[in-house]
Amino acid sequence: METAEHVRVVDTEGRLLAAAAEEAGVDAKVSTCPGWQVRDLVRHQGAVHRWAASHIAEGHKSRQPLENPDHLDGDELLAWFREGHGQLLDTLRGARPDVDCWAFLPAPSPLAFWARRQAHETTVHRVDAQSALTRVSRDEPDPITTEFGVDGIDELLTGFHARSRSKVRSDVPRVLRVRATDADVTWTVRITGEPPAAERGVSAPADCEVAGPAARLYLALWNRLPFPDVTGDAALAALWRERSGI
Repeated sequence: METAEHVRVVDTEGRLLAAAAEEAGVDAKVSTCPGWQVRDLVRHQGAVHRWAASHIAEGHKSRQPLENPDHLDGDELLAWFREGHGQLLDTLRGARPDVDCWAFLPAPSPLAFWARRQAHETTVHRVDAQSALTRVSRDEPDPITTEFGVDGIDELLTGFHARSRSKVRSDVPRVLRVRATDADVTWTVRITGEPPAAERGVSAPADCEVAGPAARLYLALWNRLPFPDVTGDAALAALWRERSGI
C-alpha cells in the first residue's frame, strides 16, 4: 500500500474510534483489552498520535517519550483526542517525502513507516473502541479490506515480531504457517529461542497452520478475534496467543 492510502486509513479509523468512544462513554469496559476502560484506550491512542506526529514534525532522530494525559477525562479527553488526530493527519499530509526522523521498523522511508504504523495502530484500537459498544458484536467490527489485512499481517510478522522484544519463543524450534484464504498469500514463521523469523511463501513444513480471510486473520494475530481456522498442532497457535501481546 502507498503512503497516501495509509494516511486515508488513519483519517477514517481515527474518526470511527472517536465516535465509538463517545457513544460507549469513557467508563465502558474495553472487552478486547482486559482491565481497560474507554478512557484508557483514548488516552493511549491520543498520546501515540501526538508522539508519532512529533517525530515527523520536529525531525527527532531518537525515540521521544510518550505524553501522559492521565489528567484528561470525559468530553475534554475526547476533544483532546480529536485535536491530536487532526494534528497527526496534518503532519502526515504536509511532511516532505524525504523527511528524516526516527523509525523503529524497516520501511521505504520514515514517512512511509509512520503512516503505515499509525494506520494499523489506529485500526486495531478502533476495533477495541467498538468492542465497548453493546450494540456491536465483538465478532463484527466495522470491516477491514483484504489488502489492508494482508499489509497488517506483513507488518506484524516481519516487523513487530522480528524485534528482540517479541516474547514469541520456543525452546523446541517450531514452524507456524499463516494463510490468508481470500488473498492467496501465505507466511512461514519460524519460532525458536530467538525472535520469530517470518517470510512470505511456503519455505518449510508447518507444525500448525492458522488460516482465514485476511481481515479476520489480521485481527486474530493481534489477539482481537479467535483464529478462524487452526490445523495441525493447536498448541502452537495457543503459544502465539499467550505470548504475542505487544
